[in-house]
Amino acid sequence: MQAAFHGISRHRFWWLALGVTLLLPLVLTSGTLATEVLVYAMAVMACNVLLGYTGLLSFGQGIFFGLGSYAAGIGLTQLALPMPVALVLAVVVGAVVAAVVGWFAIRQRGTYFVMLTLAFSQMFYFLAYTTPSLTGGDNGLLDIPRPAFAASPWAFYAFVAALFLVVFFLVQRVTESVFGRTLLAIRDNEERALAVGYNVRAFKLLAFVISGAVTGLAGALHAMLTGIAPLANIDYHVSEMILVMTVIGGTGNVFASVLGAAFYVLLSDWLSSLWPRWLMLLGFLLIAVSLFMQRGLFGLGQKLWQRVRALRHAPAVQEERA
Repeated sequence: MQAAFHGISRHRFWWLALGVTLLLPLVLTSGTLATEVLVYAMAVMACNVLLGYTGLLSFGQGIFFGLGSYAAGIGLTQLALPMPVALVLAVVVGAVVAAVVGWFAIRQRGTYFVMLTLAFSQMFYFLAYTTPSLTGGDNGLLDIPRPAFAASPWAFYAFVAALFLVVFFLVQRVTESVFGRTLLAIRDNEERALAVGYNVRAFKLLAFVISGAVTGLAGALHAMLTGIAPLANIDYHVSEMILVMTVIGGTGNVFASVLGAAFYVLLSDWLSSLWPRWLMLLGFLLIAVSLFMQRGLFGLGQKLWQRVRALRHAPAVQEERA
C-alpha cells in the first residue's frame, strides 16, 4: 500500500496532467481549442527545459516550432510519408537544428546569447520566406492532413492528449534525473559546476537538443491541427509567445508549463471575442505577473496550498501547546 502511494506521489504532476486532459473536454466545447492548449503546453515544456532548468533565455523556440510544422507538412503532402514517420521527421529536424543553433549560442552568455538566438530566428525566417517552392512562402504549406482515425476535432484531441502525456512523462523523468539536477546546478552557479568538473557546454547543448525535439513535435501537431504550416510559425513572435506562456506558468516545473499554456490560450481566446485590442490587456497581465507573481501561476498555487496547510495544522498545534 505504501509503495503504491509512494508511486502516485512521485508521479503526482503526471496525474495532474492527466486530470487536465480529462477536464478540458468537460469545460470546452471546441476540440480544436482544447488541442491547441496541449500543443502549446508541449512547446512550453520544451522552453522550460532551457529557461527554467538551464537558465537560458532563448528566442529560438519559434525556429524549432516552425521547422517542425514544415517537416510534417512536407512529409505528409510532398513525400507522402506515413503519419508516424512524418512526426518522427519533425522531431529529428527540431533536434538537429537545435543542436546547430545551440552549438553557436552556448558560446556566449547573457545579452549576447539572446542576440544570437534572435539572429538565428531572423535568419531561418528569411530562409523560409525566400524558398517558396519548399515552404510555400507567404501562403505556407496548405492542406496538411490529419490521420484518418483522428479526422474529427475531438478524435484528434484524444490522439494529441496521448502523445502529450507520453511527452510529459519523458520530460518529467529527464528533469528529475541526475541530468536535470545538473542543469539546475549550472543554472544556479555555472562557475561552480565548471570547477566541479562538469562539461557545461555539453549539458547545455543536450538541453537544446531535447527542447528542439519536443518543440518540433509540437509544431508538427499544430500543422496537423490547423491544416497549414504558415510562415508565421517560424517568426520570432512565436518564440516570444512561448516565452510569455513559460513565465506566466512558472519556471522550473514541468506542470507549470501546462498551467501557463492553458491560461494564455484560453484567456486569449476569451479576450479576443471581447475586444479587438485584447493584446493590450494581455500586456497588462504580463506586467502584473512580472511585478507580483514572479514564480508564475504554479508559485501562486504553491503559496496558497502552504497557507491552507498552515491553517489546517494551526488547531492541532494550539491543542498540543494547551
